[in-house]
Amino acid sequence: MAGGSLDQDDSEITGINVTPLVDVMLVLLIVFMVTSTYIVQQSIQVQLPKADTGENTPKAKNLAFVIDKSGAIFLDGKSIKLEDIAARVQAEKAADANVQLQALVAADKETPHGYVVGLIDAVRRQGITDLAINVENSGMK
Repeated sequence: MAGGSLDQDDSEITGINVTPLVDVMLVLLIVFMVTSTYIVQQSIQVQLPKADTGENTPKAKNLAFVIDKSGAIFLDGKSIKLEDIAARVQAEKAADANVQLQALVAADKETPHGYVVGLIDAVRRQGITDLAINVENSGMK
């Protein structure tokens, strides 16, 4: 007879098979690991110089400037010309008048000093006096 015999043992299930649960958890872990790499903010690849006195900056409204070794300037990951910085800073100020803007400047260690000074000067002309230079901590104390 199809469907099995009536003499089967109808005892209760006393244990839980955790194998399917482990399989699901491993799949979720893999999905999390793969997608977490896409959540990271896009950045421009630069080699930051090392400094023993580097420290973390407090949480604030940062304008993240990056200068690569060819002298190209990026603001929050998007290319920008030095002449356009004034308009962009004014737009940020107009978006929220109560926020104190801070400039975070990261420059490749191969970037000429004059490019960094020019960027800092352009930012300071717009009234941003809180500046931080992004460096990689060398680990020496």
